[in-house]
Amino acid sequence: MGIKKVVGAGQKQLIFQFLSESILLTFLAVIFAVFLVFLLLPEFNQLTGKEITLSFNPKLIGAILGITLLTGFLAGSYPALYLSGFNPVLVLKGRLQSSLGEIWARKGLVVFQFTLSAILIVAVLIVYRQIEYIQTINLGYNKDNIIRFDSEGKIQKNEETFISALKRIPGVVNASFTFHNMVGRNYGSYGLNWEGKNPNESVYFEGAGAGYNFIETMGMKIIAGRDFSKNYGDEFSKIILNETAVGVMGLKNPVGKIVKLDGQNMQIIGIIKDFHFESLHEAVKPLYISLALPGGSDWYKIMVKIQAGKERETIDRIEKFYTSYNPGFPFDFNFLDEAYQKQYNSEMRVAVLSRYFAGLAILISCLGLFGLAAFTAQRRQKEIGIRKVVGASVSNVIVMLSKDFLRLVSIAVLIAFPLSWWALSQWLNGFAYRIPIGLDVFLVAGASILFVTFLTISFQAVKAALVNPIKSLRSE
Repeated sequence: MGIKKVVGAGQKQLIFQFLSESILLTFLAVIFAVFLVFLLLPEFNQLTGKEITLSFNPKLIGAILGITLLTGFLAGSYPALYLSGFNPVLVLKGRLQSSLGEIWARKGLVVFQFTLSAILIVAVLIVYRQIEYIQTINLGYNKDNIIRFDSEGKIQKNEETFISALKRIPGVVNASFTFHNMVGRNYGSYGLNWEGKNPNESVYFEGAGAGYNFIETMGMKIIAGRDFSKNYGDEFSKIILNETAVGVMGLKNPVGKIVKLDGQNMQIIGIIKDFHFESLHEAVKPLYISLALPGGSDWYKIMVKIQAGKERETIDRIEKFYTSYNPGFPFDFNFLDEAYQKQYNSEMRVAVLSRYFAGLAILISCLGLFGLAAFTAQRRQKEIGIRKVVGASVSNVIVMLSKDFLRLVSIAVLIAFPLSWWALSQWLNGFAYRIPIGLDVFLVAGASILFVTFLTISFQAVKAALVNPIKSLRSE
């Protein structure tokens, strides 16, 4: 720049040079970016469940050109205005000093980049822990190896006969039927009344009509009383409550007491441990289970517990039996655990996307840090040469060059941790059942960031430390 200004180049020419070079680099980056989009779009669609296609229409082309020009202009404007204003005499004499604003801009960008990286790393750790918690929490029933399908055709109105035959199939552990999907709220009532209830209070109770052996099939736990049984005669005037329902009703020793369901007297015969029939975003609701009448509804679900390790062959046997028992109807089934997982599709996508974005943020931050480390090593080349002449070791030089960057990254980490704690707390508040944000998450994130930082700058630091001091001091 100094030579060009000496031979007559004006400031406008130098600004144009910088801006054109910056915009050219941005166009090359856009070409590479479009190529990456073509490669990664199918994977992105599969991850997000979308069907996005890349088609170049005038609107898209105009947007890309606009973003490219704006990015190139913004990236090139600072060096264009900064360098074109230098005094050529000072430049050619090598006396140009960095301004305080320039130094703070470089350091500020490093802090900003690594603040974002640290926030994303904490987010990845918290999101994955919450998802692991969701997948491993005791739901109050066993969702594994249970298939469900509709009661239709000949099965409808003959559920008990069908289930009795179904249980004799090798590999079938147990079976029952219900009109509750076990995932989400399906059916409920405000019509449950009991002695001592406030007449002005309206309480919603989730309802689950079920056949015999339903509680056993689902692996639920009875903590007081008993299950429905044919040994006790007419059970259609009996009811089973969950723990939350008993708590809401304020009943002591509830087994044997009479409540009214839609005006009909119902005797409480059992209390089951709370189970999650909604996602963990919601607290467990009060629930009652009544004995379902066979053929009483056209939306009953058959629930079949299958022996673990023999799923494929057992399902094949069930399908053969189903098609022979219920000709003309397809055997359309699904696994209960898959339906449970679908409740958290958005959280799964957030987890995977946050992992990719965290990796990308760290990569970009490290690229910037690598360039800044090279720039700093070059600027301090003579200082390093003098230090080595007076006895500084290679390790001394590495520590000298590394400590400033590690200090900046440490500041970024200290800024990121309160921000990430607040943001992730807001996200976790969307769950009625959530993990605590432990100190270990921040320790792991901080150690990871500092380790990656040290690896990034160590190459330039070692390279600068090993340079022969004679070469760096030759021009003095």
